[in-house]
This record gives sequence, C-alpha cells and structure tokens, in this order.
Amino acid sequence: MRYRIFISSVQWEFANERRMLADYLQKDALFARFFDIFIFENLPAKDWQPEKAYIEEVKNCDIFLVLLGKEYGYEFPDGTSPTQREYETATENNKYRLAFLSGVSENERHAKTQLLVKQIADNVVYKMFSSPSELLSGVYSALINFLSEKGELRNEPFDKSPNRDAELSDLSDEKIEWFVRLAKAERNFPLSISDGKEKILTHLNLLNRGKITNAAILLFGKQPQRFFLTSEVKCAHFHDIRVQKPIPFYQVYKGNLFELVDQAVDFVLSKIDLAIGTRKRSIEAPTAYEIPVDVIKEAIVNAVAHRDYDSTASVQVMLFRNRLEVWNPGNLPPQLTIEILKNNHGSYPHNPLIADVLYYAHYIERMGTGIQDIVEKCADYGLPEPQFALRDGFVTTIYRKQGIAYEKVSEESGEINKEKVSENSEKTVEKTVEKILKLIKENPAVTQSELIKITGLSRRGIEWNIAQLKAKGMIAREGPDKGGCWKINNKAKK
Repeated sequence: MRYRIFISSVQWEFANERRMLADYLQKDALFARFFDIFIFENLPAKDWQPEKAYIEEVKNCDIFLVLLGKEYGYEFPDGTSPTQREYETATENNKYRLAFLSGVSENERHAKTQLLVKQIADNVVYKMFSSPSELLSGVYSALINFLSEKGELRNEPFDKSPNRDAELSDLSDEKIEWFVRLAKAERNFPLSISDGKEKILTHLNLLNRGKITNAAILLFGKQPQRFFLTSEVKCAHFHDIRVQKPIPFYQVYKGNLFELVDQAVDFVLSKIDLAIGTRKRSIEAPTAYEIPVDVIKEAIVNAVAHRDYDSTASVQVMLFRNRLEVWNPGNLPPQLTIEILKNNHGSYPHNPLIADVLYYAHYIERMGTGIQDIVEKCADYGLPEPQFALRDGFVTTIYRKQGIAYEKVSEESGEINKEKVSENSEKTVEKTVEKILKLIKENPAVTQSELIKITGLSRRGIEWNIAQLKAKGMIAREGPDKGGCWKINNKAKK
C-alpha cells in the first residue's frame, strides 16, 4: 500500500529541509516503496488559489509532517497562517501527524508560532532538531514506526515471513516430492513423501504461524511470480564485449528457484563452446565446456539464493564475447567484504531458509564456500581470476578463454572430434548460419522440424541460429507459426 506525505512549513523558512526530505524519501529503497511526497514546490499550475490547493492536498494525504521554527508566515485577514490552517485541517480529518521543532529559544519564535507549538503539543509528541541530519534521523525513525504500526514492516527475515496472500494449494505437490527424493539421495533428508506436505514444510521451517512463508512460495510455488514479480531471471547474450541493442538473444525465465537456476545454467551452456573428444583412450568420449558447469551453476545459485527479494530488480545473467556476468540486487552483510569472501569465512546467508533448502538439494554448500569455489575452480581450469564487485548490487564476472574447451578435451583424449563441437561455437556459427539461410531461400515454407532433419542440428541449435538471422535483419517470419513462411531480406549475403 502507498501512503501520501504532506510536508508543511513556513514557505521560505525550511525550503532546503523540505527538498532534502522529499529527495531522500523518494530515493530511499525502503521508503520509495511506500510513500509519495507533496511539498509546496510540487504544486502544479492550476486556476485556483494556492491556499485552497494546499488544503485539498492535506485532506488527501495520509501523513501530515510539519516543520516549525522562528517564523509564523503570511497571515490571512483572520490572523491565521497557511501552516496553522493546514495543521487544523489535518487534525479535523484525523490525519497521522508528525511535528518537528527547530532548536531555537522561545523568545526567538514568533508569538503565534509559540502558540501553535503549544496547540500541537496537546495532541502530538513533537521532536526537536538542531541540524538537517538530526531532522532526517528523526523523520526516519518516525516513518519506520508508522510502517510498523501499519503492519508493513517485518520483524523477521524476508524468507521466514508468512505470506498473507498464499495458501498451501499454491504450492506444487510434485515439486515437493521431487525435492524430498533428491534431498534424501543427496543429503540423507530424514523425511519421506509419505510424511505429508505440512510435516515436510514444518521440518524445513517453511510454515510460520500456520501460513506458508515467502521462501516456500519461491521454492515450491506453482506460480511464484504471481506473488513476487521480479523473482524471475533475465538472460541475455551479446556478441560484443558491451551491452548493445538489439540484443541478439534475450530470455526471461519464470518458475520456482530450482527451475530458475536450471534454466539460466542451460541458457549459458547453450551459448558457449562445447568440445567433444574421441574414444581413443576411453569407452566414453570426453567433453568440456569453455567454462566449468560447476562455476556457472555456483554463480547463478549464489545470485538467486542471496539476492534481496524486496528489490524491484531481477537477477541478470549476461554472456559477452569475453566474459559471463551474473548480477543480483543484493548486498553483502556487514560482517563480510569482497576480500573476506575469497578466503575462509563464516556463512551469513541473506535468505537462510532458502539457502537451507538449496543445500539439501545439493545446489549449494552450507558453509559459505561458494565464492572460494568459483575462484579455485577457475584457477584449476586455467581461466583468468574471476572478479566480484558491488555495483548497484552484487556482480560476479567469469572470464572466457578462447579455445580452452578444446585444450581440455585434447588433454583427456589426445585429439578432438571437430565435427561435434558446440553448435554455437564462434568457429562454426558463420558456416551454420549460411547453411540455414540457403535452405530457407530454397524453400521459404521450410519448418524448423525439417531444418533439424536436414542439418542434423538439435532444436536448440536451430532456434539459436534462426535468432541470429532475425537479429541481423536477414529473415523475418510471415503468417502463423504453422502454415507461414520465411521472408528473405534481399540484402542478405549468402
């Protein structure tokens, strides 16, 4: 729910303080979620008297915040000031009132201001301030109290808080059963499917006062984004080393946290090199991605598990020509710094219940070793040292190294099966795109299924290459998916 705050004062006395408060409340991550601010300067030009407009704003506000100092201000014929009238209107309309009094001596105040202070003191507990920072601190505390009284602020972590809008029926029985089987195999989880949904959720601390928690929705919800819109993961692939539009390939994934991680990991794996060796030294042909799968998964799981779910932003996974970036809207706990993260340290999960369930499913380790594991595995693989930064959130950067997948396969098999390298490898993209474009030119009605049969590529490989052709403006689809045809750009090169 949003609340409107009317900030009142003698117009010329606290102009800087009014603007300071308005700017702070509109930019603060917490308060911006709940409050809209009105100050004198925001009044639009209208064909009516300003004092009437102010009174209407007071009637429409939820919180009336008044700053009082030395001055009483302009006086109407009846001897009252705009500030006096605004306060009386707020009182008559039962508005939530906050009063802040500058620390000047009584004899410095206008006599009518002093009377107004006494009038306010009979109804409202006012706070004193002697500096802008002290005023800001007092307003901060008062608004936190207001939000707490309205039940808008939790006294518990986000993931442990009960969700007022969700019911047990919003959770997927199939996903809970899947988790129990996996957790029992991976971590010897003590309960079985036969124990029932409520007992399993209780054991995982995912029920709070009989209500399912936010963590339960994110982990096992049928439609988690119905409750938390930005819990999705946005994935993008860029051919260059910087963000450029149009984005060649962009996908927004929805689902529970397990599905988000799996989909995002698959997205990255579908875009990087995969080398496959021969069976010269073993019955099974060795394979190697250019970035270890465990490193990709660790970076994405960390982003999903430790992000700030109160934020209006989503996790972003961005693959560039020279690096993989995983960004999440979160911050480090005060006990940790980026340097500490790279060494042995305690575990301080932002969402402890979510982390616990992901641990049982073997998606993460409990002891806070994720960043260390990423650094060590990259070093062992021969990749440059990954970087971690706080940039409007937490960013993990994994650097790519051209040809490393083939080097790894060569080490294991002695040679590479070059015909089976990744379908979207930098070295094979151009030839594959040319082949698909030629087939489309020969038969504009050709379907994706037919392209799969002709080329021998997977459906994912065909979809990816068609996306490249579309992004370059070389082809477009006309008509429905079934029964339509391809339109060729005459400027397209063979």
